[in-house]
Amino acid sequence: MSRTFTTGSPWRVILAFSVPLLIGNVVQQMYHVVDAIVVGRWLGVDALAAVGATGSMLFLLIGFAWGLTSGFAIPTAQAFGAGDHRAVRRSVAAGTALTALTSILLTVFAPLVSRPLLELLQTPPELLDDATTFAVVSFLGAGATMFFNYLAAIIRAIGDSRTPLIFLTVACVFNVALVIVMVGPLGWGVGGAALATVVSQALSVLLCLEYIRRRIPVLRMARGDWRISRADLTLHLRLGLPMGFQASIIAIGTLAVQVRLNELGADAVAAYTTASRVDGLAVALLQSLGLAVSMFVAQNYGGGRPDRIRQGVAQATWLALIGAVALGAVLIAFGAPLVRLFVGEGSDDVVDLAALMLIINGATYTALGVLFVLRGALQGLGHTVVPTVTGIVELFMRLGAAVVLGAVIGFAGVAWSNPLAWIGAVVILVPAYLRARRELASMPIARTDHISTATTPVPVVGPASGSMVVDAVVTQPVPVIPVRRRRALASALRRRDGARRR
Repeated sequence: MSRTFTTGSPWRVILAFSVPLLIGNVVQQMYHVVDAIVVGRWLGVDALAAVGATGSMLFLLIGFAWGLTSGFAIPTAQAFGAGDHRAVRRSVAAGTALTALTSILLTVFAPLVSRPLLELLQTPPELLDDATTFAVVSFLGAGATMFFNYLAAIIRAIGDSRTPLIFLTVACVFNVALVIVMVGPLGWGVGGAALATVVSQALSVLLCLEYIRRRIPVLRMARGDWRISRADLTLHLRLGLPMGFQASIIAIGTLAVQVRLNELGADAVAAYTTASRVDGLAVALLQSLGLAVSMFVAQNYGGGRPDRIRQGVAQATWLALIGAVALGAVLIAFGAPLVRLFVGEGSDDVVDLAALMLIINGATYTALGVLFVLRGALQGLGHTVVPTVTGIVELFMRLGAAVVLGAVIGFAGVAWSNPLAWIGAVVILVPAYLRARRELASMPIARTDHISTATTPVPVVGPASGSMVVDAVVTQPVPVIPVRRRRALASALRRRDGARRR
């Protein structure tokens, strides 16, 4: 389903488009929320802490692979926008081969290093066995996670953003049922929680493959499409590797936070894990708004409407601020009751620490809202340097908070790692966007009724807590001549050249 952002009230179209994105983000967060509630309630606080102790390590390895596969879909989108279906299939073949290779490497080597890495991160001894089990099962199923991300990316690359959301929702519901059965009646512990997610992702892969076979002829592969050249592989790696490295930059910061949490003990790990699950649901709203802004800006930039960009970003900033204040008020007022959904009786220390973290985060959501909107706007304009620099700034701010504040004031210092990272990024983003805004003011306003745009995934690193990397299909910020007009123009040029030779 296509949507135009070049007409209508900017804030209305941004808000309308952010709703399905919000649903998708919330569904993704529900994977983690359900696991945390079931594990915390049925297996206890230590088991919940063990799952949380694996988060940064899983994000470092799987997050890199996720960003990598998202980049592999970019040539697919570019070929589809150009109307070259053969190039689309060749791109899919190259991306599939690289995704398969990365999956094999993760599946073979990551389980072998799981326990040594957890020990290196100073995981508390009482959590080490369960944490290792959860990590090993997750890595053994990394292929399912990677292939769902890749297949969803190429489906979005051809302009269909609704179908991957439907499949993700189905998988989430299936995951809820599986995790209850595997952790409860079957008694498979934290390994069952990890296996439930893996099986649910595998179901998503099967649904994507069947949908492609039935509904997307352009992606039906023939034997000749699998003749992959070195140039094809190089192109996909050149686009995928930077996105993977962006994810790794954020993951390194979360590793430092994890080390400090492990030193503070199991209650601190459980509290941070629980608060992060609640926080993730709240952040999903602001993150979705930022993604919608990137799409709005890219399409209007491609359509020659700098006036709408300036107006839309200003209105989206106000929306973000209003949403941030409302979300912050909810977490500050109801943080402790929300945390108690995850843990049983006798966990008052965990509840108090998690509620403190939610108060700190909720009080600084305004910075996060501005971060998402301005970074989305710059990415929509095609800027890559500043968003990458903000990722590096976030890394150092998290490192500083974990190492310095964590040592001085304990858990509260670690809890400040995300807000300080948000504030540091905003300090970079505000002058960068104001400079871009002045450039937009000098651009001419073009008519858009005769211009269409091609689609291409724009990498968006987020949310700023570093828990995932999201890729979104947005319009590429350059005008593209429609296929029929391009063919007619080429025909006219051939006739002109023939007349000149005569």
